[in-house]
Amino acid sequence: MNNTTLVVCANLRTLVREGENSSRDQVPRHSKGGARAEAECWMIQLCKRPVTVELQSQISRRKFVFSMENAKIPHTKDYLHYNHTDSCRFSRWTSRESYVFMYARPWDKVVDLYSNVVNGKTTLHQLFGAKTHHIPVNTVIEPSDESEIVIIPSQKRAGRWARMNFKIILSYHGGSFDGWQKQPGLNTVQEVIEKSLGKFVDERKAGLLKDKGLPLEGNAVVAGRTDKGVTGFQQVCSFYTWREDVRPQDIEDAINSTLPGKLRVLSVSQVPRTFHPNFSAKWRRYLYIFPLNAGEPDEEDTTIFHDGKTSHQKDNCDDIIDGNIGSAVNKYIDDAESIKKPTRFKVSKVNKLLQQLEGKLLSYKMFARDTKPARNTGPATECFIFHARAAQLSLTIDMEKGEYLEVMCIELVANRFLRKMVRVLVATSIREAAAGADDDALIKLMDATCRRATAPPAPPDGLCLVDVGYNDFDSQTCLIL
Repeated sequence: MNNTTLVVCANLRTLVREGENSSRDQVPRHSKGGARAEAECWMIQLCKRPVTVELQSQISRRKFVFSMENAKIPHTKDYLHYNHTDSCRFSRWTSRESYVFMYARPWDKVVDLYSNVVNGKTTLHQLFGAKTHHIPVNTVIEPSDESEIVIIPSQKRAGRWARMNFKIILSYHGGSFDGWQKQPGLNTVQEVIEKSLGKFVDERKAGLLKDKGLPLEGNAVVAGRTDKGVTGFQQVCSFYTWREDVRPQDIEDAINSTLPGKLRVLSVSQVPRTFHPNFSAKWRRYLYIFPLNAGEPDEEDTTIFHDGKTSHQKDNCDDIIDGNIGSAVNKYIDDAESIKKPTRFKVSKVNKLLQQLEGKLLSYKMFARDTKPARNTGPATECFIFHARAAQLSLTIDMEKGEYLEVMCIELVANRFLRKMVRVLVATSIREAAAGADDDALIKLMDATCRRATAPPAPPDGLCLVDVGYNDFDSQTCLIL
């Protein structure tokens, strides 16, 4: 019995009941032959109605079949690897292999290093040593000339010119926050800063916030928003108010009392009203610390297997990678043999790849992620890199225990950076160095047709914003020469 038969039977039962009720109302009970007339009445209705029900069911069925034949069933999207055409295409890691290679690292030690710098227990000078940079020994921050008020008006100004603008240089630990930008339900740096600045808001703005039912918070403008997990050593933001009784020390004490050990103000200074942390900046400096596993980068060859693990990582990689990352490296069922790809990369090769980017205005849209469509073409994707270097260093973890960590440090200085651009550059330069690509491989990738041509972003744990410059760039201040 099909579905149409079931529907017809159900409708017949309903019609019988309706026929009985209607016949009883239409035929008088006391008339002669009333019972026969009653039966004939609802039998005639019963014989006519099923035909209509059957026709309706056939029409509905035809409509259903017609709609199914003409329906457009969406096909599952196939995610394919980018088809590289150079001579290194068979030696280049896939996105999955690159992802696993980047994450199978002792990132917790790098996070602890950044935490010590934020808390003031160590400095970049102590980490890098005097041979790699020219930062003064006793100098943690060197404010630019723009951080001071140059013009002192002889008469009191009114209106918008009367407001006081403050430049705040702060340091925060990326692992303790969900990025800089304020978002509902997340612990962000901007939210903590603006809540601390709420006590310095002028009366007019405080009244407007109260009328709108909004919390009493200040407005902090930042030089560059950092993602979740990215540390800031000398992040720059500004805050303005019309109150004349606010002192820089008051702002510093208010912010430092919120989250000690995770957020620390380095300096607060009054600046001209024309100062803007983002638009006034001429360059930004990022540092990426990439921890090296035991035996890297020696001359011994290794193999990447289908599950994404190298021969040295095969035994202990499961202890390093968590469940989320492990789900991305499932074995292929139809092929049990390993694909031999080089996993050794030389730091000097990474340095050569990055040096090709210096002194050029290029479009880095292939190295960006999660950008708006309006910022994927044209000048919005162009960046000028002043300095791009890589070096292998031995960082001190615990001097008393004699614990050191071999790392590769990458320093990038540019007028601007796109979203996740630094992390993609780091991961792609390591991938190209391991594949033995040409020195201009990064520049060639800029002509690719899809962002899958570049590697997935490196982990945010190794990235930090070192400082922001408001004067002309000086190469002598670089960490890696």
